[in-house]
Amino acid sequence: MTLPLILLIVGLVAYPFFYAIYLSLLNKRETAFVGLDNFRFLLTRDTFWLVVQTSFLFTSLAVLWKAILGLTLALVIHTLPPRGQRVWRGLSLIPWVMPLALSSLGWWWIYEPTHSALNWVLVLLGFSPKSWLAEPFWARFSVTLVNIWYGTPFFMITYLAGLKSIPQELYESSAIDGANAAQRLRYVTLPMLKNIIAITLLFSTIVTLATFDIVRVLTRGGPREWTHLFGTYAFELGIASGDVPLGAAVSLFMFPILAVSAFFILRGIRRSTS
Repeated sequence: MTLPLILLIVGLVAYPFFYAIYLSLLNKRETAFVGLDNFRFLLTRDTFWLVVQTSFLFTSLAVLWKAILGLTLALVIHTLPPRGQRVWRGLSLIPWVMPLALSSLGWWWIYEPTHSALNWVLVLLGFSPKSWLAEPFWARFSVTLVNIWYGTPFFMITYLAGLKSIPQELYESSAIDGANAAQRLRYVTLPMLKNIIAITLLFSTIVTLATFDIVRVLTRGGPREWTHLFGTYAFELGIASGDVPLGAAVSLFMFPILAVSAFFILRGIRRSTS
């Protein structure tokens, strides 16, 4: 009964992973075995370390804000009447269900420096327009903002489902004991959502670190390579520049990072449930 799933995992996960390891050990023409030379070469490149810095900064900020905004949105929607919950839940999911490449193109028009709505609002408020995608700091900010906008609904719907599963008796008991809203959130809601929060953080970290569409559509890694992530830099080296082994080596740097993150998060879940 599990054989179809096992074959699917082997074909779509295990085989590409081991084939990527094999490719990363070859030269550019894929005709000779060079061992770890591709990895050593990357470690000497300033651009690669800039990609590492950007990937960590982008992932940590995006996941943190998605978790905060998703929890806040879930708490607000949870307090609404049932009919209002259905309406706002559906509206909040729109960014998540839209094709990411299409919504990123819409954001590209919003950030467009000459005729964008965002700069028009800034000028209307008395500020000077900005080159959102042409200046390194604002380009990083813009890419991160789009990822937060896209991923927050996932956190919201997951946390909302968790809130629905918390027994109402716990809130009634804490209210009888004199707990205010902040204390109920700290001592009832958050402990009951702890495992769900951990799982969503892990899943979002994996997906966010592997982000490709947003950067590819908005900046293509520029300006001056400041918005390249592991996925886009691997594509740039492996596909655009024709050095597939070097691109495979870049993509494999994500594996130990994600493996360590998954280990500590899942270990924390096991300890909390044991």
